[in-house]
Amino acid sequence: MTRRSFPVAARVTAVLATLACARAAAAQGTPPAAPPAAPPAAPVFVNGMAQVVPAWRDSTTWIRQDLWVETDFDSDRDGRRDRVHVDVTRPAQTDAGLKVPILYGASPYFAGTSRDDSNWNVQQELGDQPPTRRPLAAPVHQPNRRRISNVLVNEWVPRGFAVVHSEAPGTGLSQGCATVGDYPERAPMKFVIDWLNGRAKGYTSPTGRDEVRATAWSTGKVGMIGTSYEGTLPLAAATTGVKGLEVVVPVSPNTSYYLYYRANGLVRSPGGYLGEDVDVLYDFVASGDPATRARCDVLWKTNVFAGPTGQDRATGDFNDFWKKRDLLPHVKNIKAAVLLAHGLNDYNVTPAHSVRIYDEMKKRGLPVSLYLHQGGHGGNPPADMLNRWFSHYLYGVDNGVRGEAEAWIVQDAGAQAPSAAAATAPATPSAAPAPRGRVTALPTPFASFPVPGTVPVTLYPSAGGRGIASLSYTAARTGTESLIDDVAFSGSALASVPTSANRLLYSTPVFRDTVHLSGTPRVTLRVAANVKAANLSVWLVMLPYDSARAGSQSYKGSVSHGWADLQNAKSLTSGGEYTSAKRGTPLQAGEYREVTFDLEPTDEFIPAGKQLAVMIMSSDREFTLWPKAGAELTLDLAKSRFLLPIVGGTAALQNAGMR
Repeated sequence: MTRRSFPVAARVTAVLATLACARAAAAQGTPPAAPPAAPPAAPVFVNGMAQVVPAWRDSTTWIRQDLWVETDFDSDRDGRRDRVHVDVTRPAQTDAGLKVPILYGASPYFAGTSRDDSNWNVQQELGDQPPTRRPLAAPVHQPNRRRISNVLVNEWVPRGFAVVHSEAPGTGLSQGCATVGDYPERAPMKFVIDWLNGRAKGYTSPTGRDEVRATAWSTGKVGMIGTSYEGTLPLAAATTGVKGLEVVVPVSPNTSYYLYYRANGLVRSPGGYLGEDVDVLYDFVASGDPATRARCDVLWKTNVFAGPTGQDRATGDFNDFWKKRDLLPHVKNIKAAVLLAHGLNDYNVTPAHSVRIYDEMKKRGLPVSLYLHQGGHGGNPPADMLNRWFSHYLYGVDNGVRGEAEAWIVQDAGAQAPSAAAATAPATPSAAPAPRGRVTALPTPFASFPVPGTVPVTLYPSAGGRGIASLSYTAARTGTESLIDDVAFSGSALASVPTSANRLLYSTPVFRDTVHLSGTPRVTLRVAANVKAANLSVWLVMLPYDSARAGSQSYKGSVSHGWADLQNAKSLTSGGEYTSAKRGTPLQAGEYREVTFDLEPTDEFIPAGKQLAVMIMSSDREFTLWPKAGAELTLDLAKSRFLLPIVGGTAALQNAGMR
């Protein structure tokens, strides 16, 4: 057990010094000097975690400030550098010489959002210009709202941290425009951290010159945490490489707006927000000064977001607009330790957003860990884990964080750990995977993700997919089969029926032992269509399919999803990141095109008594555009295959009964 208790040691030293002075003074016949002032309270750590200190518990004594920090950009083009609104909450003792580290949250949501609802109409043909969208009513601007947020405050100020919040440009009392992922949204946190280190200017008003400084109470060490949009911004701050940002915990972060609103050349909506796009999100968050908002509408929404060089809802192709809204190219700048957290059933911000950052940081040898759970959108790592990370990186407590696992996975509580995983090496000597038969909701540590022992296994479709056809280790020699697109049927409905003309379904036998998938499935499909453009959607599912909700826009029977546009076949050749600037080309009736693309990362147990199946359909009612029903897609069985990440590889499948 590690325990540090500075107050006791300091007070004992002070008392002994006072007694010694008093005895010496008495011996010399002179009155004793006044005792020195009691030192300010200091942090206490138990088991490597910051504890609540009584002297910091009383919120009525906390010091609260708000100010404006100047940046290096002018997003509203008014000739002045934008300033962002910041608030601070810190223990009273920081005005008496105590210096503390900072926990920092940034958001476009703090000042409120639009209560309107006006997404794009998804009932359109692929490749056509979409019908006009009505703008959302603007959020209510609150010019007298100086307190930004109380998030993090009650948890961390009593433990010896200052808490700082900032409002994103174009929101609340921050100046500038909401640029949705562009540089003026990625950069402001850098300047706030610079201010906390004495390298940037903070002012008492949006336009005044009276400065506010932080160096008297700030150690300059900063940690950031947040969920969704508020998890995106800490990671964005880390990609600036700003000195002083020591640790970030992005929870369900959006790391690429293309990945959020598109998929492999296809227009695709985030789960639960059908028809949302960059311009909708701008309308939703732009709570800043209405006069500035009018200028921002012209500069950004009309001239940057709109049209073929902007978000381009007609094609779904990748372009420079999306390239500017991707954090992956900036990962090389990260100096902070990163603990990514994501739900494996999150189809709002899908798990690929975090896994791609984890993979890139790991490849570059940067300090990164990944926490995955079985829920949907959001979900922090365990409280003790967070405390230990913040205590180590912000206070320097030697609590073993750096030597711990690289991947932490909350494994499916409804499944037994398979025998194939029993030989998997644990992530650290301190913990091993759960034994077979034991159910646990705690994260299991592993050396990496996918978990060690994962082997990609290639499976092939057999004839009969309008029913439930077989998956095989060998490819069919010949054969084709077709499906008819009809968005009236959801993926869940199609996976739940034994036969359908609207999907193709290929399955393993019923497993007699649990099979563990860990990693990113990849599919290669050779498909022809009788229309110029068609959605292509693939679900990895468990059968019999269970439609009970398990998380954000996901189901217990759902394992992974993926989407692609056949028009982009020339750039869909290998899977992985899709950042091709090649434009899609219309389909010709009867022309086969081969596409390879990834489904979402997963870590899932398929228990005994279930089957693992691949379902192919065209339009996905929950995610894609909704063209008129009737398009026919034809699959070439001999040239299509599915690469599945199986812990234990082929041997695990054979042990479960797949011959």
